[in-house]
Amino acid sequence: MAFSRESRQTLKLLSSGPSFHSQPLPTLPFDLIPDILSRLQVKFLLQLRCVCKSWKSLISDPKFAKKHLSVSTIRRLHFVNYEEGSLREYVLKSYPLHSNLASTNTNFTRFEYFANNFDGDYPRDSIRYFIDSCNGILCIGGGYKGLVSTDHLRKTFGFGSDSLTDNYKVIVVLDYFIHDRTGSDNLVRKSEVKVHTLGSNIWRNIQEFPFGVFPFGRSGKFVSGTINWLASRKFYPGCNHFIVSFDLAKESYQKLSPPSYGGANVGKMPTLGVLKDCLCLTCGDDVWVMKQYGKKESWTKLFTIPYERDPNRFYMYAKVIYVFEDDEVVMLHILGALGLNLILYNYKNGTLKSTNLKNNPEVCIESLIWPCS
Repeated sequence: MAFSRESRQTLKLLSSGPSFHSQPLPTLPFDLIPDILSRLQVKFLLQLRCVCKSWKSLISDPKFAKKHLSVSTIRRLHFVNYEEGSLREYVLKSYPLHSNLASTNTNFTRFEYFANNFDGDYPRDSIRYFIDSCNGILCIGGGYKGLVSTDHLRKTFGFGSDSLTDNYKVIVVLDYFIHDRTGSDNLVRKSEVKVHTLGSNIWRNIQEFPFGVFPFGRSGKFVSGTINWLASRKFYPGCNHFIVSFDLAKESYQKLSPPSYGGANVGKMPTLGVLKDCLCLTCGDDVWVMKQYGKKESWTKLFTIPYERDPNRFYMYAKVIYVFEDDEVVMLHILGALGLNLILYNYKNGTLKSTNLKNNPEVCIESLIWPCS
């Protein structure tokens, strides 16, 4: 295997073997090697497994993978696209995530997988979409043939890790109508919640979605060992919303209150996200973060979203994607039928920068974590 220049330099620094042409380098204590390696990129570490058996064993150890995850600062923006082609291929593009994203247009890594890799329970022409990521693991969902016979089906997903067992779980919430047992045309509303633990072969039915509501959006947001959905009893802008939280370890629900705005609950076109490992709620032009998960009083308004005003464009709403350490924010302006506009905004100095990226990105951390280890 050919090593990169960076790989060769690190190997030289870590090597402790003698040289025929120079003085031997001082011996490096073995307990320092995990600390050094845990700060390197995943791609680089996969190359370094070829150095020796001890390094291969170390880098392949699940404990080292967790250590690497806890100290790694290498992140990537992931884009999931569905391309209509002769092979109906699905494409994942990974862009380096840094604050000069405005100049990025071709610097990405491309991964491909194909619809015909899925078994017969998944229609070949169903659209795949990004559900969520957790510890560097991507979860992608799609249509399922076993559900197409129901009427007015809505479904939403969730993906995350059980903090007690380190198991990864996929959640699907189904809401639909079926004909009642009388044989008439009367429809009865039915709700189901199913849980799949990665590494098992089954979906388990659990307690149905609570509070007489159904969650909004294609998927919930994972934070602090929970999946979180926005929910409401009515489906139109301006109605009161709240957050339903699902604890992956206890498999139980709780209701979280949104922040108060002018003495009233926030309710205008809200969107839910995660910023700096905190639950985030964007409502209207305001972005809020819950600094202590589960505590309503910890909701703090981070900033108010600016817009590049254009009389010919109507910005329906904005989605905040990521915040850098220098307070620069990656934001997606949703333009309705006119498409998407990805911008960078620094809420400390008020500067706006456009980017060349037109897709809807999701942030995923680089990691060595294996979901079923």
